[in-house]
Amino acid sequence: MELQFTTGQIRPAECVKEGFRLIKQDYWLLFAITIIGLFIGGFSFYILLGAMFCGVLTAYLRVFDGGRADFNDLWKGFDYFGKSLLAVVVILVPGLIYGVVVLLTIYLPIIAMAVSGGKISPDELIPAFIGALVIDVIVALLMVGIHSLLMFVFPLIVDRGLSSWDAIKLSARATLKNLGGVAGLIAVNIGLAILGYLAFCVGVYLAIPIIMATNLVAYRQVFPKAAEASY
Repeated sequence: MELQFTTGQIRPAECVKEGFRLIKQDYWLLFAITIIGLFIGGFSFYILLGAMFCGVLTAYLRVFDGGRADFNDLWKGFDYFGKSLLAVVVILVPGLIYGVVVLLTIYLPIIAMAVSGGKISPDELIPAFIGALVIDVIVALLMVGIHSLLMFVFPLIVDRGLSSWDAIKLSARATLKNLGGVAGLIAVNIGLAILGYLAFCVGVYLAIPIIMATNLVAYRQVFPKAAEASY
């Protein structure tokens, strides 16, 4: 039976308020679980990123359901290693493509001219830089669009026990049907991240649990709590 989802229920500002309300009692523990999980995921060359992210979400969902966060929830993410592997690949590939585009359009031409000993005049550099910047903005917007379609993937894997492929398809459909709310949610997330950077840069790390909670509230608005969660 195909999972159903709601439409028109995402209220970005309410998501922030409700997300913070739900996690404030366990904020520091969730902060530690999130940062350590992301560190392990990155340190493993992203091989364990899916498992760690699922473990982090397990802790958040437990809090959302009225329980208390437990650091051991992070290791429960290994139960989802196989299910989350394809999702990690699909999410990382666009970022890799963006990095290659930036390298080829901005840095590589400048490095090549510098190494060859050629003089770079402003008349040559400015048009090339503007053209490269336009390409990069277009690619960046495409990457944001792709990642937006996948924003519900990991919660669906943990909360509903779906495979990566099924979660990707369902997340994409739900996002397209809630495009206005998702766009507003992304804008709110960017705003929270900017506020974090303004707070001596380290504040962005403190904002991560709030962003995570905000996105999970939106997830629960689109996919109301199941009678029995898989975690």
